[in-house]
Amino acid sequence: MFEGVHPSIIWGISAMILAGAEIIVPGVFLIWLGVAAALTAGLTLLLPINPSFQLLAFAIFTAISVSGGRLWYLARPVQSEDPMLNDRAARLVGRELLVVEPINHGVGRVKVDDGSWTATGPDVDAGSYVRVTGTKGAALIVEPLPDPLPPPGHSAAD
Repeated sequence: MFEGVHPSIIWGISAMILAGAEIIVPGVFLIWLGVAAALTAGLTLLLPINPSFQLLAFAIFTAISVSGGRLWYLARPVQSEDPMLNDRAARLVGRELLVVEPINHGVGRVKVDDGSWTATGPDVDAGSYVRVTGTKGAALIVEPLPDPLPPPGHSAAD
């Protein structure tokens, strides 16, 4: 099927297909395979090597390009205006919420917007307010808020 076609052309076309596939299916991985295929195309253009060594070169170039790409991305983290965008539980840290099912033996439920979430923490009665201090999976870690101060002119015993 590929008789008479120079291997560098086959590897070059493979590189373009992989780069094009990265555009269609972005995932920042196929591009590194495309880089490896392009390097293999260059190698086969310079040296007459058999298909087994071409595949070995492609495997080596793939390992190098994927590792290099990973290091490149780790050195340049993506900056975000809202780093907690996809972590709804983490966005709740610091909020004060109403306990809707008492927290008994460390587990209960709190009202969050139009729903309720599992909460863990010290025992608290329903109707009390708690502050979210952290998350563990989809559960909120909470601490009880102090009872509100009585209005001026009233004592706590009234």
